Amino acid sequence: MSAIAGHIDRVTVDSSHVDVLCDHCGLSVPRGLVEEGAAHQFCCHGCRTAYEIISSCDLQRYYDLRDADPSGNTRSKGTGARYAEFDDATFGDLYVRELPGSTRAVELFVEGVHCAACVWLVERLPRVVPGVVEARLEMRRAMVTLTWDPRRVTLSKIARTLDRLGYPPHIARDRNQRESRRIEDRAALIRIGIAGACAGNVMLLALALYAGLFDRIEPEYLLLFRWTSMLISAVSVLWPGSVFIRGAIAALRARVIQLDVPIALGLVAGLIWSVVSTFRGIGEVYFDSLSVLVFALLVGRFVQQRQQRWASDSLEMLYALTPSSARIWENGTTRDVPIEAIKRGDAVQVLAGECIPVDGVILKGETTVDQALLTGESMPIRVICGQEVAAGALNVSSEILVRVGATGEGTRVGKLMRLVEDAAQRRAPIVRLADAIAGRFVLAMICLATITVLLWWPTDPGKAIEHAAALLIVTCPCALGLATPLAVSVAIGRAARRGMLLKGGESLQALDRRGILLLDKTGTITEGRMRLLAWHGDASAKQLVSAIECSSSHPIARAIVDGIGNSEQTVAEAVVFVSSGASGTVSGHRVIVGSARHVRAGGVAEEPWIAEIERASTEDGHTPVLIAVDGKVVAVAVIGDAIRADASAAIEGLRSLGWRLGILSGDHPGAVAAVGRKLGIDPQHIYGGCDPEHKQRIVEQLSGHEPVVMVGDGVNDAAALASATVGIAVHGGAEASLSAADVYLGSPGLMPILDLLGASRRTMKVIRRNLFFSLSYNIFAAALAMTGILNPLIAAILMPASSLTVLASSLRVRTFGD
Repeated sequence: MSAIAGHIDRVTVDSSHVDVLCDHCGLSVPRGLVEEGAAHQFCCHGCRTAYEIISSCDLQRYYDLRDADPSGNTRSKGTGARYAEFDDATFGDLYVRELPGSTRAVELFVEGVHCAACVWLVERLPRVVPGVVEARLEMRRAMVTLTWDPRRVTLSKIARTLDRLGYPPHIARDRNQRESRRIEDRAALIRIGIAGACAGNVMLLALALYAGLFDRIEPEYLLLFRWTSMLISAVSVLWPGSVFIRGAIAALRARVIQLDVPIALGLVAGLIWSVVSTFRGIGEVYFDSLSVLVFALLVGRFVQQRQQRWASDSLEMLYALTPSSARIWENGTTRDVPIEAIKRGDAVQVLAGECIPVDGVILKGETTVDQALLTGESMPIRVICGQEVAAGALNVSSEILVRVGATGEGTRVGKLMRLVEDAAQRRAPIVRLADAIAGRFVLAMICLATITVLLWWPTDPGKAIEHAAALLIVTCPCALGLATPLAVSVAIGRAARRGMLLKGGESLQALDRRGILLLDKTGTITEGRMRLLAWHGDASAKQLVSAIECSSSHPIARAIVDGIGNSEQTVAEAVVFVSSGASGTVSGHRVIVGSARHVRAGGVAEEPWIAEIERASTEDGHTPVLIAVDGKVVAVAVIGDAIRADASAAIEGLRSLGWRLGILSGDHPGAVAAVGRKLGIDPQHIYGGCDPEHKQRIVEQLSGHEPVVMVGDGVNDAAALASATVGIAVHGGAEASLSAADVYLGSPGLMPILDLLGASRRTMKVIRRNLFFSLSYNIFAAALAMTGILNPLIAAILMPASSLTVLASSLRVRTFGD
């Protein structure tokens, strides 16, 4: 075996290996798990278990539905958790509802829900687990409502079945808040239903009245139709339409003019005048227009509230970041309990590969922990007995015993989530364009009505009041109220088809402006995973290294094995792993793999070129791993998080749109600076080594001067995403970043950000055009009313025509390129 100084052997893919796809999830099956001649192949035991459950219950149609999904999303794997805490009495008191018939119900968040096939499979749970009465899955929030008979099956067994199917469940907290929101939504739908029924019936009566304009109608029928229309319209305006009247009163008390004020003014004025005309038996009535107005405006209001509710609902998923249970250690034995049952001072056991459930101090053991959730640091760190660990960190290598210092909201990740919620509530709302012009609109309506009275009073006082009332009715801003919700709803729907999920129209309005756009490094600019970027030195050492590292779960070890491939050689001696490397004997060769300090500690000889490569790799923000064989360093593996292929082009495109760029990362400052240099980003706007709280402070400071857009993917970005003018979570991000962000981009890379910014410009153009159409209509209708030309028939034609114009305008433009 010889070492060739300066030789660079780039990582290549073995072309002789043909990918075998898993029959359950569709991912590649590792070579070591391929079963020659088997009818079905699986990438892991979890997929095999899920496939067997689905097949045994005759639910194979799931795979047909999944394959028909154009998104190509794959589901998450099962965790193998026991969920014993779901049967604990504390859990039942907090989250389970007792139902009639000795059944119970609970709401759980589930991971891995991507498409209609997932909904179909989860809702067939009663066929899989006897004792489950019903399973209803809400796809948008990934929340399943389970009803089961506790005499026949335990909740933990149901949870384990969901987990084995690939949908790990989590506790859904804030049950009372969700129930109150359901009541509000139900009340809103009832109002819409009543308004729709009233509008339909009044329109039928109006057809008879309008027919009487062209042919004589009997007086008794005229009175009947007018009085019936009055009663139905009064119900519409005073019951479902009262939300606008109450909103206007509240706005006037707060000395603020918003869109409810002109709406309420037009509705009340129209109803009063029409009622007076009905009692007098003379004059025009506008009952049909009023009823249709109430219905259309309630629909627009409901659409808008649902968009806002989505942003609020998504914060619930934040609390699924840390485990819902812990393994408490007492007198040498362990038992699983809900996290709410853990007290300060208890001892909990955390196995390798598990998430740490509490903040505390290590009582026994040492390990390597991945704190990327909290810090964004891409490299795991070593911790020993007596050192502190935080909830949400991943225990990578060894079992530890932790003395509990804080749980739940008292942990650092709990406080971080509280920062996210506080920032979301504290963020100043972006004023909608319709509300911005509402004050001027009200003033214009009142002035024009006054002018109409003054012009017609000398001629006919009755006509003066009638024309003024007609003006207030026809200028009631129905189209103005629909202009923004319609355009935003169409844009959000089209964005969803492109894999972009927007929580509301405010983000589209904010992205139309210019400011600074801050990018997280790990997982946003870079791919977010360790890779073998280069191999310097003796290529024949690759298989030796793979044999040493193949049984390690350390991220660097996995990157080396993935880059080299599995070794067919066997390890002669048991491999020894420490936090900084590994060693063992392969085919008679003594092999040491690890950091420079770990390798040099054994007195291993080193060539001069090794130090040069090591220094250059460190300056580029990468990690050099030295490989020593039989007492001599023969190669260096360069491990790093590669910059995304589209990063340079995307950043240039963002600059061309007028945005200033920056990097805001928790990774090592040197690594962040190296990435910034490669992409040509101004060093003044490169921030490295930032913890979540520091990130939030930087975003808040910059937000005081200009719009700030934060783009990230991790939990450590959540507070900054919530504090920014617009937060954007990128493909593959953690649940907390998705919950805190205003926009989620379902496609990998940075180019979708360019698409989003272009679409926001086009959407805002549509909104401005809709507002122009609605204002033009109001000016035209006001002119007809002031001149006395307007009558109920013309009003009944013009008012829906304006709304249809706004609808056509919203549907016509391809805001998201579809």
